[in-house]
Amino acid sequence: MSALAWTAVVSLAAWLWLLLGQGFFWRTDQRLPPREPPADWPDVAVVVPARDEAGVLPVSLPTLLAQDYPGRAEIVLVDDGSSDGTGELARTLADRYGGLPLRVVSPGEPPPGWTGKLWALRHGIEAARAGRPVAEGPEYLLLTDADIAHGPDSLRELTAAARTGRLDLVSQMARLRVACAWERLTVPAFVYFFAQLYPFRWVNRPRARTAAAAGGCVLLRTEAAERAGVPESVREAVIDDVSLARAVQRSGGRIWLGLAEAVDSVRPYPRLADVWRMVSRCAYAQLRHSPLLLAGTVAGLAVVYLAPPAALCAGLLLGDAPAAWAGGTAWAVMAGTYLPMLRYYGQSPLWALLLPCTALLYLLMTVDSAVAHRRGRGAAWKGRTYSRPEPAAPDR
Repeated sequence: MSALAWTAVVSLAAWLWLLLGQGFFWRTDQRLPPREPPADWPDVAVVVPARDEAGVLPVSLPTLLAQDYPGRAEIVLVDDGSSDGTGELARTLADRYGGLPLRVVSPGEPPPGWTGKLWALRHGIEAARAGRPVAEGPEYLLLTDADIAHGPDSLRELTAAARTGRLDLVSQMARLRVACAWERLTVPAFVYFFAQLYPFRWVNRPRARTAAAAGGCVLLRTEAAERAGVPESVREAVIDDVSLARAVQRSGGRIWLGLAEAVDSVRPYPRLADVWRMVSRCAYAQLRHSPLLLAGTVAGLAVVYLAPPAALCAGLLLGDAPAAWAGGTAWAVMAGTYLPMLRYYGQSPLWALLLPCTALLYLLMTVDSAVAHRRGRGAAWKGRTYSRPEPAAPDR
């Protein structure tokens, strides 16, 4: 066989392994586990880090204020140095809509060794527990981003699932917005690639070795947070949700991750540049800033995602039947694994044929992330740049 055919065969073998041996990552049936209402509803503190979020708060914050929760709950919104009136807007919305009590606090700029979000979370958790003995503090913390809208029973269902399953961390991957062409091309693939890296079934197994969470919606038992030393133990993590889940798991906690049914991100990504910034700011950090891992990732994406359509087209043009057959079959398996995610997002199955194009875009975003890091720009988000992890100042 030709080199082209052998490449296509390798790609097909990789897809057959991904289909059957990677935790059935392509399935979308990992939803909140069976749950029963607890006899006594625990206290919960909802902590919302927010930096320049005035554009999304009018949509997201009212859904938190309106939570139908039988127990005691409050919202602590951490205004992380916003310049657009985020804190004042939050107070205005709370006055207008009522519902759960809201406090707005501000932590000041993060010290060296802390990312902004984790510094805000630390401050919010401390504020939620201030003035209350440890035994009387909130039993659970709902860590949720400012762009996340929750269904009215979201907090109740998360808490019931955690109590019923004796879970220390319950996380739902929020359904991201899919409204324009670029979002349709890239957003479902973002969740698909995440699930491929961290198969939800593997995360959810007892004594699992795979750990991950979705930072937009994390219900965390306070006791588990203390045992894991979070957020201090992950203070410089750019990919904070996965780092948080690993810390909880390593300290003996049980974690669960699945797709959301009533938790949605309202943040728009109308242009390719918006998606590009979201991915490239942390893609190289995911590879631990390793040139070797970057090279392996680029080669792997090329063989797994780009080779099948290339082999099919070249095989047909050159009369290389083995290359065309193997490439076409690999492309068909690839598209088939993407269909459940497209169904979950309510998108046309025809988008599955464009998954190689989407993978190429993500490959370029990853390379751009590495280039930015080499130029000293590192992970940039809302005016802050984290080029390299810095040693943290000792706690006092």
